[in-house]
Amino acid sequence: MQPQRKMTISHGFADVNDIRLHYAECGTSNEELVILLHGFPEFWYSWRHQLPVLGGRYHVVAPDMRGYNLSDKPPRVEDYRIEFLVSDVLGLIRHFGKSQAAIVAHDWGPA
Repeated sequence: MQPQRKMTISHGFADVNDIRLHYAECGTSNEELVILLHGFPEFWYSWRHQLPVLGGRYHVVAPDMRGYNLSDKPPRVEDYRIEFLVSDVLGLIRHFGKSQAAIVAHDWGPA
């Protein structure tokens, strides 16, 4: 078994679907993309333990979904419909130059 390298969590922003999403990430962009979606009322930090572990094998991204923490907070209730949330995740996948990703979510995250 290979020794696991210590992964550092880094942060960035992606402009997707007319909003700006903050994200935390681990791993390298040449690995398979895994996106971790938080539930209500959390943010990327709920995945802080999983990011470094999964980042040893994958490119792992945990965004603050729209309306949370450092991501944009659109003012209208209708701006949070499921089709916008899905579009945000699809935009995030494209932001990282991929056409697909594994999605891991809990609570409201998988809705």
